[in-house]
Amino acid sequence: MSQQVLFVCLGNICRSPTGEAVLNRSIATLGVDVQVDSAGTIAAHVGHRADPRMRAAGEARGYRFDSRARQVTADDLRPGRFDYVIAMDRENLQDLRRLAAAETDHIVLLSDFLDSSWPRDVPDPYYGGPDGFEQVLDMIEAAVPAILKRLADRQT
Repeated sequence: MSQQVLFVCLGNICRSPTGEAVLNRSIATLGVDVQVDSAGTIAAHVGHRADPRMRAAGEARGYRFDSRARQVTADDLRPGRFDYVIAMDRENLQDLRRLAAAETDHIVLLSDFLDSSWPRDVPDPYYGGPDGFEQVLDMIEAAVPAILKRLADRQT
């Protein structure tokens, strides 16, 4: 049975589509049955592709950004819809927990999959320079093996 992961950031044009792209490439390489999606807590960029700076940074590392921004819904957060809803920072995590109508154990932070040497929040690179987009990629790439392990552990 396919497992499902939803990455969530503010506008769904930088961090969460990067999570989607990085995890998608990893599952394609490993042949794992995981469906990946991304969304934002606000509707400001609905229908847009990922930020061109984020796409350029990710494509330089071999990632494909195929999704279009959408806003997260309460249905996305209901238990059983997604195995993990992964928020990029604590502010979005709080917004998701407020929107959820039921238990939220499956709504977690990306940093829950990282060791303590990483920041607790994935910084939003939107208003910064190129280094911010590289940091987002670094953090997500570091977290994906632990995400895949946790998904595999759920299947056993």
